[in-house]
Parts: sequence; structure tokens; C-alpha cells
Amino acid sequence: MAESEFNWLVAAPFISLSTTGFLVLLVGLIFPKLKRGGLWPLMLAGFGVAFVFATAGWGESQQAFNNMLVGDMFSTAFCCIFILGGALTLLFSLNEIENQYIIYPDYFSLIAFATAGMTLMASSSHLLIIFLGLETLSIALYVLVGCKRGNQFSLEASFKYFLLGAFASGFLLYGIALIYGATGSMHLEIIGELTAQNDLADSTMLISGILLLFVGLGFKIAIFPFHMWAPDVYEGAPTPISAFMATGSKAAGFAALLRLFSSIDILSIEMARDMIWVMAVASIILGNIIALKQTNVKRMLAYSSIAHAGYLLIGVLANNQVGLSSLTFYLLVYAFMNIGAFGVISYISTSEREMLSFDDFKALAYTRPFAAAAMAIFLFSLAGVPPTAGFMAKFYIFSAGVKAGYIWLSILAVTGSMISLYYYLGLVVKMFMVEEEPLPGKVGSQQGLVGLALGVACGAVIALGLFPSRWIDVFHEMARSLM
Repeated sequence: MAESEFNWLVAAPFISLSTTGFLVLLVGLIFPKLKRGGLWPLMLAGFGVAFVFATAGWGESQQAFNNMLVGDMFSTAFCCIFILGGALTLLFSLNEIENQYIIYPDYFSLIAFATAGMTLMASSSHLLIIFLGLETLSIALYVLVGCKRGNQFSLEASFKYFLLGAFASGFLLYGIALIYGATGSMHLEIIGELTAQNDLADSTMLISGILLLFVGLGFKIAIFPFHMWAPDVYEGAPTPISAFMATGSKAAGFAALLRLFSSIDILSIEMARDMIWVMAVASIILGNIIALKQTNVKRMLAYSSIAHAGYLLIGVLANNQVGLSSLTFYLLVYAFMNIGAFGVISYISTSEREMLSFDDFKALAYTRPFAAAAMAIFLFSLAGVPPTAGFMAKFYIFSAGVKAGYIWLSILAVTGSMISLYYYLGLVVKMFMVEEEPLPGKVGSQQGLVGLALGVACGAVIALGLFPSRWIDVFHEMARSLM
């Protein structure tokens, strides 16, 4: 489609999510006594409208606002992942323990704003729009992480995330400045054309700018060596927000990274490929080995997410249609299985205490069989056990690495995945095979929607594992349109 200066459909997901956030705040001000029961349907409706707008332009390529925003199959696929992740986070937030400290209009609106920032990053073809989307996402997350206002660990996590996030944003902005200085443009398409006409390796300023940009985005996707914040922040944040950060924020970082690499052929430089190779291996090995020693489920999932970021880098390194499609499929699967794993914590926690340690899960199969079965499905999927969706996601992305010539990297990734079996199945053993007296407790009356979200996530993990071909075909089509 020809370029359109004001094509509002391209920006419709961002606009609808932002409008939803402001509307929830306004309703909360007008009706201060309105609790979450009156607000979550409004939020869910807003996510539904954004999802409809996001899928409306599937199969078309549209531009808007002087080519600063792009509406194509790539942005549609990632926007759908963000919206699904935001909706599940919303439902998992309707649990007993979060009800004690969450100011729901503010909390819900910040989730909407964070999701809006993610959609902006996926739809951007301009470096400043990527930065604006990143800041919209980050500022909302800084506040969401510190929602437990009376909890010192939550406040510490929020402050730590803010400080490190500010440094990462500074690196990204400085990288943008260097790229602009080297090319005279911030449009990814123009930068790509200029670098194609000249030898990319000859421009030290451009290479430095791209590396600084990679540092800023590497912080968001929590890869080595930009991962140190993740375990502490995930542990201190409210559990649904930990899930949101581990999936949505990671997917947004990869979306911006893929936009950048599809425009600028940075992987044509051997040094860049080697650097990403080392980061992938270090993330996989470090994440899995440190996760072995964890006794806190949230910290275990945090180190696990670092390892999964390493797996995802294989799709980036493959730099072909198979790699891009398998990476997108992996992110879709990862959203369901990782949010679901965090969601089980929300489901079994009570107003008295949050179930975080491995010992809290002892004999869970005898007291809460649905929660134990759901957690087992998510853990099997994260470990890559067939026939779950996690197995198919790893199979596709490792195959992409082998086809691209990264055989040793794929072997190391499989080895790391085998190591992860120990700590994932260790929690399953605690739930199903421990004969000790289980901790008392019952599911609260307000946990119905959390259980519904768990059921949806479980169904998605099983369905995507049994019938992955349709989605892979869709993402192959998306990859052809981008590359």
C-alpha cells in the first residue's frame, strides 16, 4: 500500500491501549469506591479492541506518519503476543494476595500503558519511536515493580530496576545519536540502504552506535552480561508483573532487535556474529547452572528466563526465514508457559502468605490437584518435554540454528535444555512424590478468574504442542514479508 501520512489503523493498537489506560484511570476517579470487579471487564474489553485492530491489517503492509510506523505481519504477530500476555497478566492479578496492596485503577492502567509501549516498539521503523516505546514500557514497569508499597524487597527491586534501566536507556539513546551521526537519518529503511551501499565494517561510528543500541535492548531481554537485575527484580515484584516482564518485555526487546537487524545487515560482520554467539552460550549455561541452586520458585524462573533468552538468540543468529519464524513461535509459546508458571504461584497464594519456596509446593497434588497439574504442564513445556509446545518451539529454533551452520551452538543449547530438566522436574517431584504433610490452605473464593486464565494457558501449551504446523506456516509467511 502506498505511504499514508495519517494512517490511523497502523497506530490503532497503541491508541486503543492508551485510551483504555486513561479510561480506567478516569473511571477510578469518578467512582472511587469501584473495586477491581468493575474495572477488569473494561480492561479486558480494551485488550479485545486492540487485538481486533492489530489483526485487521494482516497480510498488508502499511506505513504511517512519514514511515515512522509500519503495519505489517511482523508487527501484527508481535502485537498479538503482547496483548495476549497483557490480558493473562490482568487475569492473574485478580488473586487474593495482590488485592491487599494494589490500587486497581492505577495498576490496571499501567499494564495497559506498558502493553502500548510494546506495540509501539514492534511497529516502529524509526529509532526515536523505538526509544519512545521503550520508555513508555519501562516507566510503567518501574512503578508496577514497586506496587508492594509496604514491602522493602519490592521497593528495592523497583529502585534497582529504575537505576539499571536508566543506564540502559542512556546507552540506547547514545547509540541512536551515533547512528544518526554516521548516516544522517533515523529511519531504519534509509539506514539500511546507506549501509548496503557502503561497507558497514568501515564505519566505526555506525558500528559503535549499533553496539550501544544492542546494549540497551539486551537489558530488556535479560541476556548475559545484562542479566544481573532479573532475579532480584522478579523476586521483589508482584508475581503477575514478574510474569509480564519475563514474557512481554523480553518479546518487545526481540521485536525491536529484529527490526534493527532486518534493516541493517549487522550479522554480515564476523565480530558481531561471534559476540552474539558468546552471549547466547553464556546465557544458556549460566542461566541453567545457577537455576539448579535456587530454592525460590520466582528466582528459579528468573534464571530460567535468562537461559531462554539464549535459546532465542539462536533464531537471531540464523538470520533467515526459518530462524525468524521459529523465534516468533517460541515467543508465543513462551508467553503462555511462563506466564502460566508464575500464574500458579498467584493461584495457590493466599491473603496470609505468598507461596514462593519449593517447600511451599510439597504435596500440592493432594491439596490442589488442578494447580499441581497445571504447573507440571508448564514446567514440562519449559523443559522441552514432548508433546508440549515447549518441545516444538525448541525443536524449530534449534533446527534453524543447525540449518544456518551453528551446529555447536545448537548442541550446547540442547545440553543446557537437558540441565534444566533437573530443576524443573525437581519441583514436579515436590508436588507429586513427596509424602510429607502438605501445607494447609484452600483456594479462595476470588480465585475463579485466575483459574480460568490457568486453564487457557494450559490449553494453549497443549494445543500449540500438538498442532504447531498452522502457526509455523503463518510465521513463515510473516518472515517472508520482512526479509
